[in-house]
Amino acid sequence: MEIKKIEGIIEAILFAMGDSVEIGKIAAAIEHDEETTRKIIHQMMDQYDRQDRGIRIIELEDAFQMCTKREMYDYLIRVARQPRKYVLTDVLLETLSIIAYKQPVTKLEIEKIRGVKSDHAVNKLVEYDLVCEMGRLDAPGKPILFGTTEEFLRRFSIQSAEDLPALNPDQVETFKEEAEEEAQLKLDI
Repeated sequence: MEIKKIEGIIEAILFAMGDSVEIGKIAAAIEHDEETTRKIIHQMMDQYDRQDRGIRIIELEDAFQMCTKREMYDYLIRVARQPRKYVLTDVLLETLSIIAYKQPVTKLEIEKIRGVKSDHAVNKLVEYDLVCEMGRLDAPGKPILFGTTEEFLRRFSIQSAEDLPALNPDQVETFKEEAEEEAQLKLDI
């Protein structure tokens, strides 16, 4: 099969599915191995960038998705109703970062780190589709485990949770000391 036909098939799959499609499924559809399929898709991604197209293909872990380029947003809202914008407050960002770095994590673990109840923050992040239920911990009460979603990866333009910036160990130590001092102050009062 010629490369243009294969690219057309991949475009059709990604366009029709809307959401991300695992590399294995695309490879099976075009009857090639995953490595070859990945190379073809990466070539398509480069072509879209060079040709200044309105669409692009993004990679999310071991999956690919077709979407519009960010630069096209202003034009899209002229046609479609303006999408709802979510505001990520400091509390939501703090909770989201804990989940992103510690996933899978329970609400209790989040609350231990934050020092306050986190029900509202976690529920908002679930509502915004940045966080989802990943299962249950095998412990008394079977608490829910939370982790980040593909939408989180899309919004923060990363391919996987492993691509999150590394935490500076010195800064982590400083945060621990500050938290311990704050906890001691509360105990002294």
